[in-house]
Amino acid sequence: MKKITFLFIVILLATVSGTFAQGTVTGTVYDAESNAPLPGANILEVRTNNGTSSDFDGKFSLKVTNQKGIVNISYVGFGSKNIQYDVTNGDVDLGIITLALDNSLEEIVIVGTGVVDLAEDRKTPIAVSTIKGEDIQLKAAGNVEFTETMKNTPSVYVSNQAGGFGDSQIFLRGFDNTNTAVLLNGQPINSPEDGRVFWSNWAGMSDVANAVQVQRGLGSSKLAISSVGGTINIISKTTDQKKGGFVRLLGGNDSYGKATVSYNSGLNDSGWAFSVLVDHWQAHRKYSEGTAGGGQNYLFSVGYKPNDRNIFNLLITGAPQWHEQNFSQDLEVFEEFGEKHNRNSGFLNGERFTERRNYYHKPVANLNWDFDINETLDLSTVLYASWGRGGGTGGLGRGRVRVNDNDNDNIDFDRIVENNIASADANGFGNFGDSYIRRSSVNNHNWYGLLSNLNIELEENWTFNVGFDGRLYRGDHFRQVNDLLGLSGFLDNFRTDRPDDYVFTEEYAADPWSALFDFADEANRTQFDYSENINYLGGFGQAEYATDKFSIFGQAAVSTQSYQREGRFIGRGEGLGDSEKLNKVGYNLKGGASYNLSEQHSIYGNAGFFSRQPFLDNVFVDIRNSNELVEPEVDNEEITGFEAGYRFRGNNFALNVDVYRTEWANRFLSTAGPELANGDFSTYRLTSVGQIHQGVEFDFEYRPDGGKWRLKGYGSIGNWKFEGNSPFTLANNDTATIIDTGEIELTGTKVGNAPQTSFGVSGYFDIFDNLSVDADYNIYADLYGFVDPEDVVQASIDGEVFQAPRLPSYDLVDIGLTYKFYFGDNRLTFRGNVKNLFNSSYINQLDSFGYFLGIGRTWNASLNYKF
Repeated sequence: MKKITFLFIVILLATVSGTFAQGTVTGTVYDAESNAPLPGANILEVRTNNGTSSDFDGKFSLKVTNQKGIVNISYVGFGSKNIQYDVTNGDVDLGIITLALDNSLEEIVIVGTGVVDLAEDRKTPIAVSTIKGEDIQLKAAGNVEFTETMKNTPSVYVSNQAGGFGDSQIFLRGFDNTNTAVLLNGQPINSPEDGRVFWSNWAGMSDVANAVQVQRGLGSSKLAISSVGGTINIISKTTDQKKGGFVRLLGGNDSYGKATVSYNSGLNDSGWAFSVLVDHWQAHRKYSEGTAGGGQNYLFSVGYKPNDRNIFNLLITGAPQWHEQNFSQDLEVFEEFGEKHNRNSGFLNGERFTERRNYYHKPVANLNWDFDINETLDLSTVLYASWGRGGGTGGLGRGRVRVNDNDNDNIDFDRIVENNIASADANGFGNFGDSYIRRSSVNNHNWYGLLSNLNIELEENWTFNVGFDGRLYRGDHFRQVNDLLGLSGFLDNFRTDRPDDYVFTEEYAADPWSALFDFADEANRTQFDYSENINYLGGFGQAEYATDKFSIFGQAAVSTQSYQREGRFIGRGEGLGDSEKLNKVGYNLKGGASYNLSEQHSIYGNAGFFSRQPFLDNVFVDIRNSNELVEPEVDNEEITGFEAGYRFRGNNFALNVDVYRTEWANRFLSTAGPELANGDFSTYRLTSVGQIHQGVEFDFEYRPDGGKWRLKGYGSIGNWKFEGNSPFTLANNDTATIIDTGEIELTGTKVGNAPQTSFGVSGYFDIFDNLSVDADYNIYADLYGFVDPEDVVQASIDGEVFQAPRLPSYDLVDIGLTYKFYFGDNRLTFRGNVKNLFNSSYINQLDSFGYFLGIGRTWNASLNYKF
């Protein structure tokens, strides 16, 4: 109750404040192309902090502070307008102000709008939420995970924030990020190998994102992508048309510090413009012990507009970073050593040192071309590439030592060094049985793609799209020595074709910049060394017919994907050379319709079917050590989705209600099995897992006249369960021998790792013209732990239905404060955030190894000078 009372007090204080004004300017904002009102357009009295927003009919009313001046009207995705006013003789009505699409967000020269699948590009609705760039940069810059920008969205859950910088996970309608498509300017960024998204590779997104659109369920993407739960579309900055820039300094808890500089040249008379952004950040920890981190972020973009028909843009961005990691642990460990304890960490020579450090550098480049062929044809094409270099460290050898007392559970790296030296031979060489070193598991990849979309408008009501999507991917995976910890060399011959006395003496830094060029050649790789080659080719098409009263669309995509493994160690079985090349065809079909019951009320329905190719890592028996394919061959997964919704748009209030049902069939699932009697390890493979995710969602927004405050809210109630039977095999990892087979009953087992019920409310309040506060309140319930197939199999044998532990419900309050003022002609913005205001303790996830605790109270504050 104290939390809710606090929020009501903030609302009360905010709503009783007011400011002196000279007169009132009114008007209505419209989309120039569709002649429809633009709700939520920003109206700002220039050179002041006085502003408001249009209501859901596009109308606004602004009490201005000067008798004469200029108001700026802007809307995401549209070009802004400056309009003069004069209220000397009374209030002024500016009438209808039309804004034209600007092929961008916030007046960007180019982002390849034809290949960025925004929901607004299609008349038939979907379940969608959009987070604007300003909100991202205010709420999620610095020591806040980029994924948290999306947490005030129905059916979205962000977990594992205590793991380290960039280690968070995001779930959408109960599906993890391997089953949620993530796009950057329309380009897929999920790993082609296993579908995962490593958010630490995208640590700079909070600085360079213009908007994030979360499309739940079927979404509006035309690609044949891995969208089971939905699609997260990140739209980045590219080249800004306006001249100017900003400098920002930010600090936070646990010595977090960040400095950012950005500059835009503006568009010159020759049609050229460029933008650049660089920053640096570091902290001695995120929240838990042993979670230090540091890195940079850079963006360079150059745009060229030679004429009204062609626009080009080249973008290069990257976020090199390193961060130490914290994993899940038993609750007893936290109870004994505290909620910030990290078993991966310790000290070496008096300084904090960790077993687990992630480091990565992933430069991304894309070249966009938008070609306005004629009044009915538009072509948008992007050529993109990324070159990822880096990996994660861990221990190698049996000589690890922990501090052995009642007050500490850290790794004793000083003792490890002593033991390594004492047990080494005359040359200072150690071995796997007696010594312990830190190694790196390296993941280097080259990824190239081409995406093109032709937009065709044959008649007033018809829109067609046809396009092409091609990708080439190669990932190299191996281990190398990072730190010999006092040794001169390390003997290791684990599944290689080298002599038994082969010694590794080279060390390779766990540093994101060094990783670009300084990594082990084949002679200095240990444990495993292989490559994954994936080629993808797809085509898509969409047709939509829309009138003022209704719309209907149909969409189809087909793709072929090839898989091949190249082994450079003997490994297990056939581990050397190229594997057999496997080809899989996938496709999707989507359709939907909407109907406007009146100007305020509308309904819609969508349906779709996906036949999704399996991930490469699932088609091989042992991806690290063998070219052997899983038998029987892994089939495509089949996803069937239905959704329907209701939309209400009033003068000051908007409401969206969505219902959905997603059936995920023929899913392949592989997970670690029990340790066998002879000490070997095993793997469970389930070949036909089914899940059904269904539920209802709503979100609303209330914007009273005057725009001094607004209120948003959302709710999600889901019922996510496993469904049906699945055959399973249990295989010996070392020999690939099948130990056991059978069939398990899955029906009724709850899907874990994300809350099936969640609610939230957000408030924004202008206390004064230049001072505002905002607050978020979120509740999470019906949260279950990780579902271990070993437990499910055993329960099925016993005639029972397995249920993972149900975790306690919890709620969180975040607050923020913004103060804007002018320094000469330029604006200064102060922003402060407090996350988990009441320092609530909670568990946000349970995996197969233990519990993840949530983060307690954290804070950051920044000062931004815009010029």
